[in-house]
Amino acid sequence: MTKTILVTGPDLDPTAAQLAADHGFETVHTPPYADSKVISEYLESTGAVAVVSRMGRLDENVIASAPQLKVISKHGVGVDNIDLAAAAARGIPVLVATGANAVSVAEHAIALMLATVKRILPLDAGLRAGRWEKPGFAGHELSGSTFGLMGMGAIAQATGRMASGLGMTLAGFDPFAPDEAFERIGATRCDTVEELMEQSHVLSLHCPLNDQTREVLNKENIARMPKGSYVVNTARGGLIDEAALLEAVQSGHLTGAGLDTFAVEPPAPDHPFFNEPRIVLTPHIGGVTRQASARVGRDAVRGISQVLNGEPIAKERIINRDLLAKVAKPLPVTEVL
Repeated sequence: MTKTILVTGPDLDPTAAQLAADHGFETVHTPPYADSKVISEYLESTGAVAVVSRMGRLDENVIASAPQLKVISKHGVGVDNIDLAAAAARGIPVLVATGANAVSVAEHAIALMLATVKRILPLDAGLRAGRWEKPGFAGHELSGSTFGLMGMGAIAQATGRMASGLGMTLAGFDPFAPDEAFERIGATRCDTVEELMEQSHVLSLHCPLNDQTREVLNKENIARMPKGSYVVNTARGGLIDEAALLEAVQSGHLTGAGLDTFAVEPPAPDHPFFNEPRIVLTPHIGGVTRQASARVGRDAVRGISQVLNGEPIAKERIINRDLLAKVAKPLPVTEVL
């Protein structure tokens, strides 16, 4: 059996690459944001038995094109680019690097909030253009306002702790999280999405993208937010109805937004967000720090090695474990489900 790992993207932290080599693996990389056809060609030509999923989609056709594939390990936690059911149907576990990039993404969420609320970018641009805009300026103080968390996973909890340090009150919504997750950071638990929206002066999105959450921040829910509030998204762009968000910012109902993700990535050159200075944008790099990339990369490689060698792996890392449990044929990770 070949020992090739296909990395869907051009980079893997050197410590992760060394870990792969130490375990006898060869790593092969696709170009950035390769389409499904290209990924399938790489899987077929290399005979890779494992994938570290970074960029591009692993849809049913890609997975079907690689009968030798044994495990998919996400370089992070967002798996909306992977067909979990198609993987499970073939007995392929999909692993996530739970919590490995939480601090980096949380820091970026807070940075986006501060840059947006404090109007750092337009003030910087004005000063560089020769304008001294202090006369008549009125900023906004965050302390005492409510920071709403949509989702209560590791990243949300890390972000909440940082927001709390700024004197903000925490509220959260996550129907799947235990009460302890809210209690750990002192967040009030909301029973509904609507309740969270009504309380949030700053809404920070931290939930997975699926059929239930797609465009959860739509025109109706935005209207429930207090006038003059803000949105921060370091999760998935598809959580937001982008047209509704732009309309809310331009109308003044929302004062601004800080976004690290888009519904389509990369966004088109004529995306309307680019012409709205009250929306601060970054290219989905919240978790791309040297420290987080090293942790995530090593976790991804370590998980692959554990699965292929039949070693125990933490149950919570197998994101499609419930789907795998329904598969009748023997699975390589049955003992840890």
